[in-house]
Amino acid sequence: MPDTATSAEFAPADFAPALLAWYDRHRRVLPWRAPPGQRADPYRVWLSEIMLQQTTVAAVKDYFLDFTRRWPTVADLAAAPVEEVLGAWAGLGYYARARNMHRCAVLVVERHGGVFPSDEAELRQLPGIGDYTAAAIAAIAFDRPAAVMDGNVERVMARIFAVETPLPPAKPILKTHAAALTPRRRPGDYAQAVMDLGATICTPRSPKCILCPWSIPCRARKRGIAEDLPAKLAKAAKPTRRAVAFWLTDGRGHVLLRRRPPKGMLGGMMEFPSSAWLEQPMPELAAVLAEAPGGTGWRLLPGLVRHGFTHFDFELTVAAGRLVGPVEGGILISLDQLGEAGLPTAMWKIARHALRHLE
Repeated sequence: MPDTATSAEFAPADFAPALLAWYDRHRRVLPWRAPPGQRADPYRVWLSEIMLQQTTVAAVKDYFLDFTRRWPTVADLAAAPVEEVLGAWAGLGYYARARNMHRCAVLVVERHGGVFPSDEAELRQLPGIGDYTAAAIAAIAFDRPAAVMDGNVERVMARIFAVETPLPPAKPILKTHAAALTPRRRPGDYAQAVMDLGATICTPRSPKCILCPWSIPCRARKRGIAEDLPAKLAKAAKPTRRAVAFWLTDGRGHVLLRRRPPKGMLGGMMEFPSSAWLEQPMPELAAVLAEAPGGTGWRLLPGLVRHGFTHFDFELTVAAGRLVGPVEGGILISLDQLGEAGLPTAMWKIARHALRHLE
């Protein structure tokens, strides 16, 4: 739309064409995104959307390239051992996503012949695929007119329509607005365009309203409240869980690791053994030695290891000890092989802390 246009001249039918014209000039180049004019691969769309949950494009790019190199198709991923998939996922966080992703790949192969369904309702029946991911796959991979709602789209809709109801209660309102603007022509490109708009123009802070293809009808811009939206309810304080991590070595440059139970936090991932994670003051070493995996000569290392999970903060002290007798319930791994163990970020923090104080 020309700069001289008034809001009255910007009809609802103008929204999608204006945004798509902007997108055709400014679309981001992403490793999972199909080139202009080509249909996206549903497997790559699904994989990228699962990876992008609760994280950033920058954090995901290398993981996506590694996964598609190792497992080029959904059938390849389904055939891979889940432990190998979890190891490749290590560092992305929210590890239940990786387990659900592997289960989803298996079911796509077993129930759908290795072909993702194009219908949102069918997609939602698969593990790890909720409303947002189902809509994203339907729109981007199959060009269905589905209303895709991620954080970027929520922010854009809240500003365009000046929705001052805070999140999360505002989600149904924003979804209604997003659905009303979703076109039947090029809905896949439109979905990616709205996400790009939120990521590059309608940013959380200092939105570049002068460059926005929707600046004319944007109600929040007119009222000077764009940067205040979307409003959010105050978050409740997160609890803190505490534990003692056990760094147990055999004197030959090996350290003990074990695999966590398949369900629960860091399900199925490798870890350094620890006492129970409890919401109480930091336990004394003597009080938790019964939970230690054998060993002798235990001593606490100075300082704390801190890590933030979604629903709680985590604090640990690290106790170092020497292995005596055979290993039970774990494996010994050389320190120079730790990088191959698929350790989650919290465990890497423990390793760095121990190595720093034991050098």
